[in-house]
Amino acid sequence: MQGKKRIAKVRFTFFLYEVALVFVFIFVLLIIPVFSAPLLVGETSIIYGIFFYLMRAVMVFIGVPLIMYLTNLIFESQKRKVIISEDVSPSKGYLRMFRITKNNYKYQLLYGILIFLLVFLPIDFFTYLFVPQMIEFQTAALAFKTTNYYLLSDNYFIFLISAIVIQISVGLTEEIISRGFLAKRGSEYFFKMSAVMISSLYWGLGHFAYFLDPISRTYPVWFPFIWFIQALIIGIILGLFILRKKWIFPVILAHTLNNIVSAHTVWGFLQGNSFRVIALYLYTPLLILGLIFLVWNHSKIKDGISSGFKEFKTYFRLDSKEHSKADALFRVFFDILMGVIIFVMGLLVAV
Repeated sequence: MQGKKRIAKVRFTFFLYEVALVFVFIFVLLIIPVFSAPLLVGETSIIYGIFFYLMRAVMVFIGVPLIMYLTNLIFESQKRKVIISEDVSPSKGYLRMFRITKNNYKYQLLYGILIFLLVFLPIDFFTYLFVPQMIEFQTAALAFKTTNYYLLSDNYFIFLISAIVIQISVGLTEEIISRGFLAKRGSEYFFKMSAVMISSLYWGLGHFAYFLDPISRTYPVWFPFIWFIQALIIGIILGLFILRKKWIFPVILAHTLNNIVSAHTVWGFLQGNSFRVIALYLYTPLLILGLIFLVWNHSKIKDGISSGFKEFKTYFRLDSKEHSKADALFRVFFDILMGVIIFVMGLLVAV
């Protein structure tokens, strides 16, 4: 019983003193673009999406370390009782993840490209290949929102500039919250794989939330579930990477590149192209490039996959403070519960 109490206490402490406060603070900040963007550029403007998403990214980038600094200042004594590992203050640890040096920028760039080509891209490609209606579903869910009107533009240059700026903003926002905050900060409270799983469940459920969109009623119910599985798998890989390397740039880069390719898929579909055409001109060259990178970095990728699987397996074993299989099962159950609770809390950020 003592082990179960500790599992629950540590996770609820993280939620109450960190997650809830960060999400509420971010929600308050994100009200600014919701009201100011339509006033400054108008919802029908082609640059509305650029302005809206860019403001959101800036608010999240500034807001997360600021509230982490304040909560640490106010609740330090309460959190110290449960934190298992913390080298520096939370805000400093967060900002360190963005550090790119002369010695490591090539590696960060390489890892970002590898994650994009070998993780994101194949998962999306094979989903579109085996579930042909998925592009139509994605188009219906995304293209007709005022923030995504750029997808309806017939001018490729306008579309491309919008896609680049918007997807950098989206990648930055999602990775800061999911990996930079939930996974990284959570790992300082409890078992590393628990932090990875909780953050991945949160991110996966965020993709499943498209089930709540009325447009989903006209498509099979398992379409949003496919997005959930995709995001869960990718989230675990990204979470493990960021906790191992303490670099956030590669995951932002990979996420951004994938979103830009997905935006091209939707735009191409809206221009009247079939997936066969999109696959030939967009995905095939990138998949070939991925195979080249796979051969070129075979040993590094093999070692990374091996260590990742070993790390993932530890999630289902007893950690150092658990006394029985019942404790481990309770931890897994509680991690799922925390992922759901944080997702519900995270709906604030999506407003």
